Amino acid sequence: MIERGLYYATSDFTELIKSVGGEWNDPKHRPIVCLVKSTENDDLYWAIPMGNWNHRSPQQQARLQQYLDLPSNDIRSCFYHLGRTTNKSIFFISDAIPITDKYISGEHVGADKKHFIIKNKNLIAELERKLFRILAVENSDKNHFRQHISDVKTHLLKELSAD
Repeated sequence: MIERGLYYATSDFTELIKSVGGEWNDPKHRPIVCLVKSTENDDLYWAIPMGNWNHRSPQQQARLQQYLDLPSNDIRSCFYHLGRTTNKSIFFISDAIPITDKYISGEHVGADKKHFIIKNKNLIAELERKLFRILAVENSDKNHFRQHISDVKTHLLKELSAD
């Protein structure tokens, strides 16, 4: 994987999340951005699921906008982010998850048919800021978020150490 690259996760990854007690109920085949490498292992990345903003109903957009409009000191303001990739995208930051190559099924490509890598420095900075705040909450309250970030990370680190 490449930092800031867009990928697709395997169906086995959904099963892994569920096997450790987490929830991953999204049936759509969404791209994820593998934003940064973990400091714990170079083969572990922190990923954020994404979706197309324009595929949301006006009611869904209004609900998401309520979170986006919260003051920056409110952790809920970090749950989502709007940015442009191959289109206007919504980043589901509160659904952040650690992932390894084993659970990547393919690359997301842009209009040029090449692997899409986020290069916008402002977008990267905001995604990282929000991700690190989410991870800080997770570090102080294990499995705070529905996907059980801590248990998934522990499982993946065990898999990596067994290799």
